Amino acid sequence: GRLAGHGARQSADGLRPDLERLPTDDTQAVAMLGATMAPMLETIDILSADARAFLEAPRFASVATTDDDGTPRQALVWYRLLPDGRILLNGRLPRRWCANLLRDPRVSIAVVDAEDGYRWLGLTGVADEVVQDLEPARNDIVALAHRYHPEGPDEGMVARFRTEPRITYRVRITGVHDHLED
Repeated sequence: GRLAGHGARQSADGLRPDLERLPTDDTQAVAMLGATMAPMLETIDILSADARAFLEAPRFASVATTDDDGTPRQALVWYRLLPDGRILLNGRLPRRWCANLLRDPRVSIAVVDAEDGYRWLGLTGVADEVVQDLEPARNDIVALAHRYHPEGPDEGMVARFRTEPRITYRVRITGVHDHLED
């Protein structure tokens, strides 16, 4: 069949035959993307002042990754904008989006203004640093709990976070789709 409006042929499995599938091997995927899973020595902040101010507020983010078979996957998460312009994400293992980012570091993030759904930012990026050490990852989720609950998070929530298998990603932003003034 044809994809509506695009004129591209679709294969029986729903994938475009003219596009290659991503490798399933982590090393190949990372090498293909030119990314490393170690901290970046230098990051370039491509965010405008308005985008930065928007991301500083504690909004929910929709994180999109792909499963190993190419199926899209989304999750709503807490995040924090880091001083170097990267986005910090933290998840509990074995959540699927977390496993997906370990396999393929590419990610898309949408952050919507809860007061006005027409104001939003779309971000594309690469998880260029992964923190799998439990204590720092657990500290990150507790810090996020304080960001999203400025009056102080529930003690039970913090205690639960301190026992969970957590992982932190630092995402280098590679593209910005700005709908703040539309």
